[in-house]
Amino acid sequence: MLADALAEKLSSFNPDVVIGMPTLGLSLARLVADRLGHRRFVALGTSRKFWYDDALSVPLSSITSPDAQKRLYLDPRMLPVLDGARVCLIDDVISSGASICAGLDLLAKVDITPVSIGAAMLQTRRWVARLDQTYQDASQTVRGVFETPLLVASGAGWKPNA
Repeated sequence: MLADALAEKLSSFNPDVVIGMPTLGLSLARLVADRLGHRRFVALGTSRKFWYDDALSVPLSSITSPDAQKRLYLDPRMLPVLDGARVCLIDDVISSGASICAGLDLLAKVDITPVSIGAAMLQTRRWVARLDQTYQDASQTVRGVFETPLLVASGAGWKPNA
């Protein structure tokens, strides 16, 4: 199972708290947290609740919704859970790096630098430069269950994009 494999790859970082990125990253984060022996995880969200603080949000775009006017929020009630914790940030896929960088931007607002970043799939290596440009050597903490090339449709099915 993906969660088992990802938890195994992230266990050496000894995270205290697992944080999930919306949407599919939330399900994966919950399972990874469980596999790492944590009773709970922290969910980031795109739906603003009335008690949220806009200062704890950042713009969010991704390769699957590049034009969306979304924001990524951290529930202020989770700040005590995160204070001083070794954090692991989880998303389902890292492709361009846009959404995982939004997660890192949000955590930076509360002075948190994750000890590790996990994903089920690392699609291409385009995300490495983007991540390291903003967060020096952050790509060294990324672990994925599997890596894939960027695929494009061809007459005979799918082929790697050169």
